[in-house]
Amino acid sequence: MPLAHIHILEGRTEDQKRAVIEKVTAALVEALDAPQQSVRVLIQEVPKTNWGIAGQSAKDLGR
Repeated sequence: MPLAHIHILEGRTEDQKRAVIEKVTAALVEALDAPQQSVRVLIQEVPKTNWGIAGQSAKDLGR
């Protein structure tokens, strides 16, 4: 059972997350020849204050 665990900054729309799930699933099916029903995609949204880039939080950088 392939599992893709994706960390993204908070703030994406449901449609964007739906698209990620669909496209990642399709990529794993193609690359691994895995049955679509066995693929799992987990999206974890991270608060911008908890995501560091070059020593600063994403929030402080305006991301």
